[in-house]
Amino acid sequence: MKYNALLNEINPRIQMKIQDFGTIVLELFPKVAPRTVENFINLVQNKFYDGLIFHRIIEGFMIQGGDPLGNGTGGSKDHIIGEFQSNGVENPLEHTRGVISMARSYFPNSASSQFFIMHGDASHLDGQYAAFGCVIEGIGIIDQIASVPTDVNDKPLKNVCIERVVLL
Repeated sequence: MKYNALLNEINPRIQMKIQDFGTIVLELFPKVAPRTVENFINLVQNKFYDGLIFHRIIEGFMIQGGDPLGNGTGGSKDHIIGEFQSNGVENPLEHTRGVISMARSYFPNSASSQFFIMHGDASHLDGQYAAFGCVIEGIGIIDQIASVPTDVNDKPLKNVCIERVVLL
């Protein structure tokens, strides 16, 4: 399912200010991934994401953040159930450009705070990761972030900092 079919005025929205880039607005879909949305909003309200970086950037694929360690190995203290098809949970949202989804380890219920925003389409992620919203303002900022120089591990050479995230 494409995200356009899920957009409405009652879904929660998040504003994410990225230092030196600008602001993006995300619309979250609690009907698709209720636990994931609840977890994300709780982290936002607790200012968990403020000051963290996008630690993994792959142009044409995605930008990933939400790790307090900044290296892809950290997360929040709580793990949530993976709301995706291969974990027995119906989630029809496709991983297309602009969609936000939860990162996880190999284990299906290991998601905590790391998320990624799709820069391009990646249907191989459908049914494997909990997609839970989309960018509704600022997709050009995602393009700018996706084009920053990175090292061989896809880490930006200069930090891309999430300055502040708020629930609108």
